Amino acid sequence: MIFRIASCLAVCCTLAVASAARADDAAVPKGVVELFTSQGCSSCPPADAALQKLARKGDVVALSYHVDYWNYLGWADTLATPENTARQYAYARSLGRSGVYTPQAVVNGRDHLKGTDAEMIEGRLDGLRARGHGLTVPIHAGRKGDEIEISIGAGDGKADVVVVYFRQQQTVEVLKGENMGKTISYWNSVIDVQTVAMWDGAALELVLPAKMIGSEGADGCAVLLQSSGPHGEPSAIRGAALLTTEPRS
Repeated sequence: MIFRIASCLAVCCTLAVASAARADDAAVPKGVVELFTSQGCSSCPPADAALQKLARKGDVVALSYHVDYWNYLGWADTLATPENTARQYAYARSLGRSGVYTPQAVVNGRDHLKGTDAEMIEGRLDGLRARGHGLTVPIHAGRKGDEIEISIGAGDGKADVVVVYFRQQQTVEVLKGENMGKTISYWNSVIDVQTVAMWDGAALELVLPAKMIGSEGADGCAVLLQSSGPHGEPSAIRGAALLTTEPRS
């Protein structure tokens, strides 16, 4: 995905780190799962359900990116964007793959697997963490008046501070294509991704205006500390926090 470097990012939300709890009270998330899915893909509804399970459980930052390359099958995904598709192709380059597929779950920006089994995804996250590829850099954030304060811990290397905006819950009735007649629930559907700062390994404090959540239907966002490849493609995620407008049901 083409990230837009924003000198001033508007955010309006209360914080949860992989849950509805306040950041300073919550545990570090187990990991980040980015599901690439489509309303036009007959194999995707089980993966959408698995992502919902992970999101509701609360210890994983779970994000759903709807892609547009299955629209030709007869149903234009109502949540898809070309930018989501571009992010998946960028991950393919980062992971050394020649192509993309759905439903694909990218875990911690480091590995991928078919996204239909929540337990298998969690197992992959556990394996990454056991090998030292979990979320090792703490991120804390909170709302103070009309500002969002983000604190990122120290570590090694360099990374981007990326904010991913999403809609928490939506239900879509699919009228055409391979999933015709199905009504599908989607969680944390991404509508925009912005890079807002650079991290060089030193502890970093950011203050952002609190205005954007609520625009374009966004009612949540995630903060990702993400490395990038030699051509700017997304790579390993070092830390993450989830922010929503209200506690999850």
